Amino acid sequence: MEKMSSKKQQTRKRMLDAASQSFRINGYSGIGVDGIAKAAGVTSGAFYAHFGSKEKAFNAALDTGLNEVIETIPKLQKEGGDKWVQNFVKYYLGKSHRNDLAYGCPLATLSPEVVRTGPKTHSAYETKMKKIVDLVAHGLQGKSKDDCRSRAWAMLGILIGGLTMARAVKTHKATDEIATSIQLSALSVAGKARRVPDL
Repeated sequence: MEKMSSKKQQTRKRMLDAASQSFRINGYSGIGVDGIAKAAGVTSGAFYAHFGSKEKAFNAALDTGLNEVIETIPKLQKEGGDKWVQNFVKYYLGKSHRNDLAYGCPLATLSPEVVRTGPKTHSAYETKMKKIVDLVAHGLQGKSKDDCRSRAWAMLGILIGGLTMARAVKTHKATDEIATSIQLSALSVAGKARRVPDL
């Protein structure tokens, strides 16, 4: 029984990974259940048995993606010390991340898809985003908590929008120009980072 449960969990994880990558690469309307099931190596029936609908699979993929960000930020802060913002910004607009839709930051690839969803998804997204902003703000120096939160929102907005533009243009020259400009703007808005103490 335990073995069956473990196998079921592994199958669900494989489908969730396939859904996450598919939605990040193709967008919500650019991939169907059959395509996601095929990428996961399962039947469409198995997909529906686990998720019930494409919308529920998207919500699960979104939740997983945002949780990845929530788990990653404290690690970046711990590893980077008071240089964590510079390291993060450099990575975020770097070539390897720009070219990686499937495994890149879900904030850039899935946020535009959330815009077209209903109130329930908007609410879940807002809750997770507020947590992400609080984590970023915790790693910034500022006059007040509100000041740090304001700069955290601005930094994330600049990075997410900048990455989207850098991916959308045709030439490498334009991409590099955007990336360089966005890095400078994000660092300017963020201000000084602080070393986050171990909990």
